[in-house]
Amino acid sequence: MRRRAVLAGAALVATGTAGAGWWLRSQPAAEATAAEVPTGTASVVKTDLSTTVQVPGTLGYAGSYSVYAQGGGGVVTALPQPGKLITRGQQVYAVDNRPVRLFYADRPAWRPLALGVTGGPDVRAVEKNLVALGHATTRNLTVDGRFTRATAAALRRWQDKTHQAVTGRLELGTVTFQPGPLRVTTVNGHVGAPAGGDGEPLLVGTSTTVAVTLAVPANRTYLVHLGDAVTVDLPGGTAEPGRVTALSTVAAERDENDPGRGPGQTTVPATVTLDHQVAAATFDQAPVQVNVTGKAVKGVLAVPVTALVALAGGGWGLYLVDGAERRLIGVTPGLFSDTLVEVSGGDLRENATVEVPAT
Repeated sequence: MRRRAVLAGAALVATGTAGAGWWLRSQPAAEATAAEVPTGTASVVKTDLSTTVQVPGTLGYAGSYSVYAQGGGGVVTALPQPGKLITRGQQVYAVDNRPVRLFYADRPAWRPLALGVTGGPDVRAVEKNLVALGHATTRNLTVDGRFTRATAAALRRWQDKTHQAVTGRLELGTVTFQPGPLRVTTVNGHVGAPAGGDGEPLLVGTSTTVAVTLAVPANRTYLVHLGDAVTVDLPGGTAEPGRVTALSTVAAERDENDPGRGPGQTTVPATVTLDHQVAAATFDQAPVQVNVTGKAVKGVLAVPVTALVALAGGGWGLYLVDGAERRLIGVTPGLFSDTLVEVSGGDLRENATVEVPAT
């Protein structure tokens, strides 16, 4: 079977952008003497289609945490190495040979805590950490932000277990409050140097959550929503599912030193967290592509894009093939996705046979 390259109208050209869908463009028809094009057949399928927009991003670890030496000075006697992972209750650094341990909290400590202090979020954070570390239970310690005798008793148990002076009082600088597990990236302090006083952090870290930071072009923010499911193309060719977990409402002006943005381009910061953290844990500051679904349709009839032909009077059609017979019917194209296009109209049905150029 052969298909003429001319249909008294225009030839179809389907073009894909970087995951951003497809568009149609007409070209002038060839002369009637044009050579015939070899053809084959394909089936009409019922399927789900979607268009995808690719947004460049950087794969790394979420968050930026700074650890400052607090308290009454002293000498730094131990520091972690870059890359070290530190979890709740573990030593972060040491001053005067006394470990400073990690407690989870959403704001820094600012005062010593003991019986008689006013309640506050710092007290609540200490109570939550003592319960999480097993030195109290919610039955014998109410996590309510009030420093009670039960709080002091739990503190004494923790101090005894960690070989500290058992006082039931938490001095400022005994622990460092950070939002969660800490991955050390940079160590600024030096063993033997005075602790604190210069206003600089001893060390800087991130969370242990693998995430992608995005700079979404401002004219494409309508495609990205908080909670959207996405896929991330990792170095090495694998793709991992993720979800948009943060999306700023404030656009950022172009940084002249950022080659990832075009001239004058304004972007909106966003964060994607991967579903499978281990799959990407070996990468840091690696460039990736994030695939965001722009539009989707379900349960539609679709044919290969190459099955479409331009009709002489305008519009689109395709050839239905039944044995040795072929007939041209008009159809309405819908969503274009990769090599398939949604079609409707005529007596088109699933599993029907259509004509396509031979490959």
